[in-house]
Amino acid sequence: MGICGYLAVPGKCLVVLGLKLLFLVPAGVPARSGDSVLKDNITVRQGESAVLKCNVDSKVSRVAWLNRTTILFAGSEKWSLDPRVILMENTAVTEYSIKIQNVDIHDEGPYVCSILTNKKPKSTKVHLIVQVPARITNISKDVTVNEGSNVNLMCLAVGRPEANIIWKHHLPRGEGFVMEGEHLELTAITKEQSGSYECIASNDISSPDVRTVQVTVNYPPYISKARSTGTPIGQKGVLQCEASAVPRADFEWYKEDRRLFNGLNGVKIESQGKQSMLIFFNVSEEDYGNYTCVAMNTMGITNASIILYGPGAIHDVNGAAVLPSCSVCLLLLTVTLLHLLKF
Repeated sequence: MGICGYLAVPGKCLVVLGLKLLFLVPAGVPARSGDSVLKDNITVRQGESAVLKCNVDSKVSRVAWLNRTTILFAGSEKWSLDPRVILMENTAVTEYSIKIQNVDIHDEGPYVCSILTNKKPKSTKVHLIVQVPARITNISKDVTVNEGSNVNLMCLAVGRPEANIIWKHHLPRGEGFVMEGEHLELTAITKEQSGSYECIASNDISSPDVRTVQVTVNYPPYISKARSTGTPIGQKGVLQCEASAVPRADFEWYKEDRRLFNGLNGVKIESQGKQSMLIFFNVSEEDYGNYTCVAMNTMGITNASIILYGPGAIHDVNGAAVLPSCSVCLLLLTVTLLHLLKF
């Protein structure tokens, strides 16, 4: 109980016991039938004020408010040191009420208004219930893991009534999921499961408390775009290579087995983000051929073949150069002969 059990005047400590014996219902002793009135529970939110009312009449000789065994007020005298507890002024003659300001969870519990009428003690009991908005007290920190790892996220919250916790994961395409519980386990996590995870704690007392954990998933590069290009001699040609990866991929370009460097042999290499471009400012006959884009990071390495071809080359709908028809015939003949030799 947050209301101070100490007395406002230390000298009154000597008469507390006498006061209880005179007119208060002794602690631990049930009141006789008809001597105790149980009122409804009083429910307030944390931070609000609670008014505890007690009905009296002109025959009352002594009256007091207690919280458990602590005297708050005896008549008009304040016995509690807690400044939040005040005696209500301008109340009716038949009402003896106190107010507890800025109620806290520790104020929750039983309160008793003890009355002495014609030397016969009576009491009115009321139970104060304090509602506390849901609040997240502990949550996992942002985490970075490798693809295939297991991830456990934690979110703890308090509240009265007890807070309900759910996890939400939103994906750009509108997919995702909602899971309930303090702990969220992601088994063999994939790159698609990276992103922000929301922990939402609620208990309908106030707006939900929302916190976010960022999950980053490292994965090796995969080339999502590698398109061959046809460019006439003397024109500017560009080969593009795009790779998704976390951490971001580094790029290298090769022609056959020879690595190309920026600014040498009439080519320029521009790499930014997940894209790299091999630029030819003045395409020559020697520039035509097969190029390899290599993408790498700490998780792995991959490559793709891209062809720079001239106007006379045959290419498919995807822009990839194909062999002339005579070369295709020769290739088919070779494959057929190899297949026949197996038998």
